[in-house]
Amino acid sequence: MNTNTRLAMLALPAALLSAWIGASAVTAATLPTTPKENANGASLTLSAGGGIDTSNPFFKAMGNGRSCASCHSENAGWSVTPNDLQQRFTLTSGNDPVFRLVDGANSPHAAVSTIEQKRLAYSMLLTKGVIRVGMGMPANAEFSLVRVEDPYGHASANELSLFRRPLPSANLKFLSTVMWDARENTPDPAGPNCILGANPARCFASMDASLLRQASDAVRGHAEAAQELSAAEQRAIVNFESGLVAAQVSTRAAGILSEAGGRGGPDALAATTFYWGINDFQNGDYRTRAPFNRTVMTMFGAWRNLAGAPAPAPAPGRRGAPPAPASTADQAKASIARGEALFNNRPMNVVNAAGFQQGAQRATCSSCHNAPNAGSHSIARMIDIGVSDARFRTPDMPLYTLRHNATGQQMQTTDPGQAMQSGRWADIGKFKVPTLRNLSARPPYFHNGSQPDLAGVVRFYDRRFQMGLNQQEITDLANFLGAL
Repeated sequence: MNTNTRLAMLALPAALLSAWIGASAVTAATLPTTPKENANGASLTLSAGGGIDTSNPFFKAMGNGRSCASCHSENAGWSVTPNDLQQRFTLTSGNDPVFRLVDGANSPHAAVSTIEQKRLAYSMLLTKGVIRVGMGMPANAEFSLVRVEDPYGHASANELSLFRRPLPSANLKFLSTVMWDARENTPDPAGPNCILGANPARCFASMDASLLRQASDAVRGHAEAAQELSAAEQRAIVNFESGLVAAQVSTRAAGILSEAGGRGGPDALAATTFYWGINDFQNGDYRTRAPFNRTVMTMFGAWRNLAGAPAPAPAPGRRGAPPAPASTADQAKASIARGEALFNNRPMNVVNAAGFQQGAQRATCSSCHNAPNAGSHSIARMIDIGVSDARFRTPDMPLYTLRHNATGQQMQTTDPGQAMQSGRWADIGKFKVPTLRNLSARPPYFHNGSQPDLAGVVRFYDRRFQMGLNQQEITDLANFLGAL
């Protein structure tokens, strides 16, 4: 039986998936779709609807011809990737609906009469998979825009150009924040999702309500639709995407990630518990009141002794048989297991990271990616890890100089992040903590697509927060992330 046949036979009982989708669940048997190859192996999506229903309004062309699927493709981890976009550009001569001036181009005024002009106009989308979010300076902000350096000649206080990756429309079970800057999190004083200890109190509507709002806003904005989605269309879209569970199911080196005691893949992910405030690093578990547990990832512990363990010393005067060499696949599995242990346990020095708990400057990867075996953040806490700092700017990104209105302090950033919603100086550079599952299917990484691969992501954290990783540890941690 070849690998694809074996993967295609994976199935998740409908009762298991419906347990976490709740009232919106489709009762049909949940069947896997076809595994999708990526550079690291293959990913697999499970759908509560018994497959991918292309009659769902998620796939309906609206307004300018775009659908939700224009920027959220199964082939690209339910996001988009440069490779996917370049293929679509070539096949359609740049006429695929994803290539629209409104936000696909570097500037909404770019020339697109020829194929060469289109390639230039959509260069950020084609090379980094980023959409241009046009956003004016917030009213009554604590800061002002004093200078713009935009290589595309468009950005101003009326509309900053903010280049951001489309977030995946799968694994929505694990969300606490909708959109990179939380702009679709619906504030609701009587809502069920409240941040413990927040002063003033911060409560939000359910994720379902926020996703319904996001679906409508996306169709009016990205698809430039003249009419709102109907309530039935909103419900159908959110039901569809809420029923998608996607994860890496195999890697080229380690093989199938659910073998030999491993618990990778989408079937185990669909059974994973999540709720608002599960294992929050600052306040502990909101329901059980248990303290924060840094051992967040527990999928690959069974692989820790598959390779590389030293043989026991022979008794004096006796010869010990040399240990049998581990297979290449076992060595790869052991690397993933070591990476998981690093994720949970390797300390880092969290300094100058606004949004992180004051005084808690020793942390691990699991402090922020604290949802067990999902790697999202379990409440709507936004954190600045420095990705949009001027020191990391590349020449293809705009640069904005901001000044605090009261103190005169200045800051340069490629994207003010949450501050564009709140107007608060302290929120500049803050973004959501994304879910980590299915990473191999959707490079590049970070909100601005600045890291092309997972090894680059690990090296960024190693330098930024002084983790002290050696080359083997960088490889192990990247291999673990690639198995998610």
